[in-house]
Amino acid sequence: MTPETPPISFPRHGKIRSIVAGFKRKCPSCEAGKIFSGYLKLAEECSNCAAPIGQIRADDFPPYLTIFITAHIIVPALVIVEVNYQPPVVAQMIFWAAAAIVISLALLPVLKGGVVGFMWSIGMKGDEQH
Repeated sequence: MTPETPPISFPRHGKIRSIVAGFKRKCPSCEAGKIFSGYLKLAEECSNCAAPIGQIRADDFPPYLTIFITAHIIVPALVIVEVNYQPPVVAQMIFWAAAAIVISLALLPVLKGGVVGFMWSIGMKGDEQH
């Protein structure tokens, strides 16, 4: 029987530092390598230090945060524009829908990176059973 090799230990930084690295779409361990292999797909491991980032499952929290933040930007702006300028309804429907889509698409990978960074900092993979 061969002895098992001990698992490699990767550094875990503080929560804020890991979240900021995640916001930048960088590895929360080495803060240099890429953690995404696509727009939202996590790489199996960090491109720099080989940390097992792909094991982390952020699931629905990044989209929830994206919707929450986007709504808190779009709704007040829509109300302010409507009260002060009263543009045509069709123009507003087109503009605000497009603005919500653009903001959502810009925020989603950033927020997913932040959630992955936070989960890394506390040693959570997201597959824990309750």
